Amino acid sequence: MKLGFVSDSLGGMSFEDLLANASRMDVSGIEVNTGGWSTAPHFDLAAMKDTQKQKTFLQAFTENGLEIISLNANGNPLHPTQPEQGQCLKDTIRVAGAMGIKTVCTMSGLPAGSTADKMPNWVVSSWPPETQTILRYQWEDVLLPFWTEIAALAKEHGVERIALELHGNQCVYNVPSLLKLRDAIGPVIGANLDPSHLFWMGADPLVAAEALGDAIYHVHAKDTLLNAPVQAVTSLLENGSLMDIPARSWSYITLGFGHGEEWWRQFCYRLKMAGYDGWLSIEHEDVLLNSLEGLEKSVALLKGVMPVAPSDFKPQEI
Repeated sequence: MKLGFVSDSLGGMSFEDLLANASRMDVSGIEVNTGGWSTAPHFDLAAMKDTQKQKTFLQAFTENGLEIISLNANGNPLHPTQPEQGQCLKDTIRVAGAMGIKTVCTMSGLPAGSTADKMPNWVVSSWPPETQTILRYQWEDVLLPFWTEIAALAKEHGVERIALELHGNQCVYNVPSLLKLRDAIGPVIGANLDPSHLFWMGADPLVAAEALGDAIYHVHAKDTLLNAPVQAVTSLLENGSLMDIPARSWSYITLGFGHGEEWWRQFCYRLKMAGYDGWLSIEHEDVLLNSLEGLEKSVALLKGVMPVAPSDFKPQEI
């Protein structure tokens, strides 16, 4: 496996400082945010349509001994009133292809509940009956046609893997919904397995890794604190401020502060068992810790538990 991090983890730094700190921490690459819910402070997507700017950007990574892990357009590409979100994904795929980057990370998208609606609608219950009408509209009328188009665009531009984050408030948010879309669209669709979201939705990332198998295309290393006293009263259905960690039933947190080193050791091994030997990309979103300090602690934890060298065990001939 290889270790890196998401560029927005150090979003307050200049591009030069971002690369310098990545080199200093001795990680192998950076996953670059391109837009969507990110201001993309290190990547001007519109400007990167220029071939010379692409070469300059790539050269900066090479000079620092780093790779570009993937491009990440982490918005809602099916937002009913924000077409720029979907355009960001399409432009990201085109630029990734031009730069020789084979993996694009994104979200599946979440449409409105009907043609008359103007807000995305996440269905998490099978009752009342209108929920099923909403789901049929979202999947059959919006999601599947959109991803059929995106799959063709990816093929046209040489992008081989689109890694969808299993994220709440999206049509694809768990293993079954990811596999449903993959079965319908084809193997260009895979999972960006981020355990932090599965934690707060009540799933088990260790079992999810096994269930996904070769559909895992990317891994975000992000932890979640499950605040048991609050959860006991409010449940894990949480809509309080992300900045008020004491009041929340769950919060994103620095690696090891929610789940310890032993859990992350098991997670890495389960990924290997599932056949995944790719990137672990740290996404630091802890609002209490300093971003650089939190990222450094996360890097240190993963360096201690992630397998790097290929297996060389062979049974002795007895």
